[in-house]
Amino acid sequence: MNITVLGSGSWGTALTLLLSDNGHRVTLWSRHEAKAAEMARTHVNPLLPQRALPASVSVTADLACAENADLVVLASPSYAVRETARAAAPHLRKGTVLVSVAKGIEKGTHLRMSQLIGQEVGGGYPIVALSGPSHAEEVAMGLPTGCVAACRDEDAAKAVQDVFMSRCFRVYSSPDIVGVEICGAMKNVVALCCGISDGMGYGDNTKALLMTRSMLEMSRLGRAMGGTEGTFSGLAGMGDLIVTCTSMHSRNRQAGILIGRGRSAREAVEAIGEVVEGYYAARSVRELADAFSLELPICDAVYRVLYDGADPREGVDRLMTRDRKEEVGWVDALPR
Repeated sequence: MNITVLGSGSWGTALTLLLSDNGHRVTLWSRHEAKAAEMARTHVNPLLPQRALPASVSVTADLACAENADLVVLASPSYAVRETARAAAPHLRKGTVLVSVAKGIEKGTHLRMSQLIGQEVGGGYPIVALSGPSHAEEVAMGLPTGCVAACRDEDAAKAVQDVFMSRCFRVYSSPDIVGVEICGAMKNVVALCCGISDGMGYGDNTKALLMTRSMLEMSRLGRAMGGTEGTFSGLAGMGDLIVTCTSMHSRNRQAGILIGRGRSAREAVEAIGEVVEGYYAARSVRELADAFSLELPICDAVYRVLYDGADPREGVDRLMTRDRKEEVGWVDALPR
């Protein structure tokens, strides 16, 4: 199959390696001509230097590379997905399957990535979200993991499942693209929170508390937007939440650690050097919570630290001294 990957960051590069290993003809597109030329010459992405691209992979800055593609992967950071989709649209053949792998919610519109891609390319393109616990560094090295290909079009979801599936990259299909995309955006916010906790010197117990209660917040917002309950305990939800909140590969957790050690949010994001998706998602999640009248105390605490300059320790105190709650309703918990 002819596949074009739009976005030459670490994730786009890792997926290019995976798809090439699966026997597909892959072209990797970069928006920067100089970077494309350098990668075409060296076959190495400085963001992912541990493994070179195979000689069979083409690297280009010309979007005409999408014209002969049977499948196009949109791997730009969330803030650039709309621009990339708009620029690529004239080059797409009707019926081409589009795979969205960015994890975020668009600022201002609150659109999920698949929705804004659909706005830019128009009808006639199945759009599938691929998400799950998948650090680029580990996928590039062929370490086993699993993801979810989500689309209301079952044939499209299963087609993507077949294309990406390998001995080291297991893919499940799902119709719940809403839940999968909300999980992908919100877990980055939680990872920032867990990083802040780590940076302040709190322990594993604290992180377990934050992660577990955040699962409820992800479920609240996801269900309000049309997602399915089971998605949040699956790979796109719990699976991605665990890896993003605990791994030092996670840029969101790294940024949180810096904030917990006293840096401002802006300083922390700049120090990471790559996109910290949770920083942008935190604002969108806060606005969506307000729109749906939802109580999301952990995400709200992260927002206050990032955008209001709140002291993280005061945020922890606020969370720990909230009114008493039931974890599971008494009637639901009693044996029948």
